[in-house]
Amino acid sequence: MPLFRLDGRVALVSGAGRGIGAATALALAEAGADVAVLSRTPDQIEAVAQQIRELGRRAVAIPTDAGDPEAVAGAVARVAEELGRIDVVVSVTGGSMPRPFTNTHDEALRKSFENNVVHGVRLVREAVPHLARSDAASVVMVSSSTGHLVGRGYLAYGAAKASLDHAVRMMAADLNPRIRVNAVAPGAILTEALEVVAADPQMKATLEGHTPLRRIGVPEDIAAAILYLSSPASSYVTGQVLAVDGGLVAPNMPLPIPDVEA
Repeated sequence: MPLFRLDGRVALVSGAGRGIGAATALALAEAGADVAVLSRTPDQIEAVAQQIRELGRRAVAIPTDAGDPEAVAGAVARVAEELGRIDVVVSVTGGSMPRPFTNTHDEALRKSFENNVVHGVRLVREAVPHLARSDAASVVMVSSSTGHLVGRGYLAYGAAKASLDHAVRMMAADLNPRIRVNAVAPGAILTEALEVVAADPQMKATLEGHTPLRRIGVPEDIAAAILYLSSPASSYVTGQVLAVDGGLVAPNMPLPIPDVEA
């Protein structure tokens, strides 16, 4: 459908070396965009960039540490210089290990907020001058179902992703009407991080059994949602967090964390 096409557009995808980021970069390229792929893994992003070129699109691979402000600023400037413009920014960064609340120390909270909120917001801020020159600018942040679902052990990650969700609404308010800002909130997705868990038949059955659609998601499920939010098909959508989680109403991996005792 023409509304989902991105011909003549340039997309920047962070965290694009594997998983959701790589699948998204390829989906945007298949829709017609030229794509810049960023991550800390040169070999991985170069492989993704080569796949994009094989689709007939331009691609640039830029090794970038999302935690380094100067590196991020330099990467954004390079994308604009080499590909001529920036119309779409997709931030795929974050993560945090679960742990009991009583073991969630200050540093864990700070690190989770830094990884899940600061890094992505920084990328968007650096890209705003370029996005503002586009007539169809879109930002898509990758959040998590943990940002709105409640379960034991996820305080640092869930609180950070909830903050990211509201940051999306705030950025949308600040950047209206020129730049749309939305997020996708995935559930359990079969990336490298989950493959170890899913390799255990009992754990896999638990994940599937606690998911209303009875399966684990794949990166392409999220990439399709990101394509929608990046394209003219969603031109009347901003400030929204789209859950793509198989219908979850609670985390599908309950952690065996006992009650606090007196």
